[in-house]
Amino acid sequence: MKSRRLGKSAIYVSDICMGTMTFGTGADEAMSFRILDQSLDAGINFFDTAENYPVPPKEEYAGVTEEIVGRWLKTKNRDAIILATKVCGPSHGWLKGSQRAGMTALDRHNIVRAVEASLKRLGTDYIDLYQTHWPDHGARYEEALRALDDLVQDGKVRVTGCSNETAWGLMKSLAVSDAEGLARYDTIQNNFSLNNRRFEDDLAQVCRQEGVSLIPYSPLAGGVLTGKYQNGSRPEPARFSAYLKMGGRQEAMARRFVNDKALASVERFTAIAEQAGMSVTTLAVAWSKQHDFVASTIVGATHVDQLPDIFAAAELELSAETMKAITAVTRDIMYPMG
Repeated sequence: MKSRRLGKSAIYVSDICMGTMTFGTGADEAMSFRILDQSLDAGINFFDTAENYPVPPKEEYAGVTEEIVGRWLKTKNRDAIILATKVCGPSHGWLKGSQRAGMTALDRHNIVRAVEASLKRLGTDYIDLYQTHWPDHGARYEEALRALDDLVQDGKVRVTGCSNETAWGLMKSLAVSDAEGLARYDTIQNNFSLNNRRFEDDLAQVCRQEGVSLIPYSPLAGGVLTGKYQNGSRPEPARFSAYLKMGGRQEAMARRFVNDKALASVERFTAIAEQAGMSVTTLAVAWSKQHDFVASTIVGATHVDQLPDIFAAAELELSAETMKAITAVTRDIMYPMG
């Protein structure tokens, strides 16, 4: 497994990261341990979680994922693991945080409480990468960044990053850090996949010029790129099959991922993968890794049977012909996720 630097930090990570957002719901603890063990055996040393996991977020099981990861971590050499987690963004907007009675915010009070609770659940005295899970564009960036800088100075956090951020928000945070002499974000964790290439429009250039690494999540477009939703299929217990029945924000999210344009793209990507002699899952993960602004692609699993196709992308570089065919699909079916 290849490794890459996180931003301009001293930290190198495997170019595949194992995400854990379904641990405790989609995968029980025993299965979660098997997924983590097999990932480590395959050469993955980078693992991502959040105080808001598992998903969909609910207050009654908030933090369960970190607890599972923490119990697993106790059986490993902590120095061999690069561990990332996140603090909830504000609860007054599009998403309500599952922690602190749904009153989360990106201020010093919440950030300090969040990191202390995460350290306890994870059973460690430091976090390698600490990220804001989603932004608050109406709040002062200075307060959150000063609190994060203090955590770095105290040794509780090694480097910081953001998630679900815009080009404006990333540049704003970097400008504040530079002006105030605070720790800069080294990473941004945003959605990026064959079905969602919007990151390339603006944010990729910010990353290149500012030395920030993308650690993309959902390279399989929430499982849509595996082909399991093709031809009207709604497999159980697949996440979007459930979300489509839930209404509200969950249903709206599912329809962004599962729609006619997205499914038409998947059909063509599947044909490209077959022509190249691999599964579409392997194709999607390999494609995500094959960008100069990407440090590590975050994958996820609810069962170990899903891992071989993911791991097959570890040493794979797609040919110029395959990359050209992929780009042709993108041009023909633009922005399938809106």
